[in-house]
Amino acid sequence: MLFGKLLPREGNFFDLFNQHADHTVEAAKAFAALVANYSNPELRAKYNEAVDKAEHAADRVTHEVNRVLHTTFITPIDREQIHALINTMDDVADLLQDSAETMALYDVQTMTEEITRLTDLSLKCCERVRDAVRLLPKLADPATTEAALKTCEEIDQLEGDADRVMRMAMSKLFRTPDMDVRELIKLKAIYELLEKITDVCEDVANIIEGIILENS
Repeated sequence: MLFGKLLPREGNFFDLFNQHADHTVEAAKAFAALVANYSNPELRAKYNEAVDKAEHAADRVTHEVNRVLHTTFITPIDREQIHALINTMDDVADLLQDSAETMALYDVQTMTEEITRLTDLSLKCCERVRDAVRLLPKLADPATTEAALKTCEEIDQLEGDADRVMRMAMSKLFRTPDMDVRELIKLKAIYELLEKITDVCEDVANIIEGIILENS
């Protein structure tokens, strides 16, 4: 009995998930501001730095979750689900940082309508992930479970929208007769990164749906 009382229990996983989701939304908003102000070098640098700062904060939360996971005997949800959820969420933050860095490294000069649309969809996906994560501690309530599943469905729909924008963007790139090859390569890489953000948000939604099904 004493042994059981001494074992670390629960941890603060849900709080940490919320913190990570908040940092990811911060990164997504900073990236959206970067795209919106791309023609201004000073603002571009400011928002690029903001993306980095938010990603680093999210990364610290990921490390903390993994640390707590190794020192906690009884967890509120399955250990593998905790590990998968936080690391997949962290992939989203990483991709936002990668997108900003790639724009700088490739010296992209102008934003296209497709980049703006994909950025908007990425931000919306990150916000929906945050909304779904916030519902995880309350899955005993059927209404909360329904709301969480609906939010996951919205993420799936947003990913589908991003996929369609991506296909149209690629078609436009390769059908433009006077498109500079170097510019084509740059834009293709950016489009793929931005669409990947929504893909990984969908992966997060799928993990959350699995948690819901096992714990509701």
